[in-house]
Amino acid sequence: QVQFVESGGGSVQPGGSLRLSCVVSGSISRFDIWAWYRQVPGNQRELVASITSRTITNYADSVKGRFTISRDNAKKTAFLQMNSLKFEDTAVYYCNLKPPGEYWGQGTQVTVSS
Repeated sequence: QVQFVESGGGSVQPGGSLRLSCVVSGSISRFDIWAWYRQVPGNQRELVASITSRTITNYADSVKGRFTISRDNAKKTAFLQMNSLKFEDTAVYYCNLKPPGEYWGQGTQVTVSS
């Protein structure tokens, strides 16, 4: 069973920055694609960004140029640097594999408000 523990969320003003972290434990392969997702209450969870073992990245159009995903395989940690945050980035952020596994962490809340 793979487990994910996300952290780093908080409240920021529009234009601010946050850096999310996710520690992964359990049986994973270094070849796995890691990803960040987000969910607003009442909406489906959406894929925000992903990164392969060769650090090939993909981003949702809504975050391109503002978010940067990275990973540290040795520390089994994924990161999401979020800059120029907007109101619409408010959500609970989760990390998982891509495609996602059965188990999800608790996520970390990101709130962008003035």
